[in-house]
Amino acid sequence: MTLELQGVSRVVGGRDHIHPTSMTLRNGTMNVLLGPTLSGKTSLMRLMAGLDKPSAGRILWEGRDVTGLRVQDRGVAMVYQQFINYPGLTVYENIASPLRILRRSTAEIDRAVRHTAEMLRLTPMLERKPLELSGGQQQRCALARALVKGAGLVLLDEPLANLDYKLREELRVEIPKIFEASGAIFVYATTEPEEALLLGGHTATLWEGRVTQFGPTAKVYRNPHDATTARVFSDPPMNFVPAVKTGGQVRFGESASVAADGAMSALPDGRYLAGFRANHLALHRPSGAAVEFACKLAVTEITGSETFIHVSHGTDRWVGLVGGVHDLTPGQGVQVWLDPAHVYLFDADGRLAAPAAYAKAA
Repeated sequence: MTLELQGVSRVVGGRDHIHPTSMTLRNGTMNVLLGPTLSGKTSLMRLMAGLDKPSAGRILWEGRDVTGLRVQDRGVAMVYQQFINYPGLTVYENIASPLRILRRSTAEIDRAVRHTAEMLRLTPMLERKPLELSGGQQQRCALARALVKGAGLVLLDEPLANLDYKLREELRVEIPKIFEASGAIFVYATTEPEEALLLGGHTATLWEGRVTQFGPTAKVYRNPHDATTARVFSDPPMNFVPAVKTGGQVRFGESASVAADGAMSALPDGRYLAGFRANHLALHRPSGAAVEFACKLAVTEITGSETFIHVSHGTDRWVGLVGGVHDLTPGQGVQVWLDPAHVYLFDADGRLAAPAAYAKAA
């Protein structure tokens, strides 16, 4: 069972909502669409579901062209950020409602509802109504109604965004288990890189209607093909600083430099863009090789066990994530440190020129 997009695009009012996209989703896979708001995640899902027709390209389901097929005639289920249940019906009847529309037998409906409810831990709540449930239980009810049809393609459009932290964590753990039990192709849209990493499977990064990279989630995270993918798959977004390679040295900004080791050593001399993630910036010199930068502190955000530090380095603005609570004053000068093993180099066109040594070794 596969869903294949072949050069699919969507143009609305002369504006490209989805640029030509080709990708194949296979049976029994979790596929995450990761990107900021308005990057094209929902637009791409609507094309997959058949809610919108592509301006160009084809969509194939199990090798059959379904580009013009109505959504009602496809084996698709979709759950939105604003989960919807029928408040006047019990949980049992909510889950059963798609099967009643399909005119399945009473025995078949009962078997399917109870099996799906068991999978989603809703069995004790079947006789309750949605407003008697917690937010997480209501979302599980909406998921159950989507899954009970036995759809081959299940689309989840930021389904946890409106839940509190505890409920999000609970369902993030449950969804991969549900996915394994159902055997369907799952497509899950999110704005959060951490959520993509927790869900695993494959991830497509999106930016302004383009799929910039698609592959195994950990591989896309560690080895982004370009600076845009690296920015999307980092939270906060990846930090950047101009870099110049000359002979056996790489200079970052105006003064800091390191030996061009590993993948950097094979690069031709020239200008590059160095990128590093927030959690790799430190307030204290790490053991081993490290690059020191003189910066100016803009603001700090204390989360409890960690602190986000926003600093300026020349015209560049960086964010670091450091452990502990730090008593720092906005406007003061601070020294920050960076292990060069955590640095990616991108060429003038933004393509990855040298992966970070730590990522290559992982």
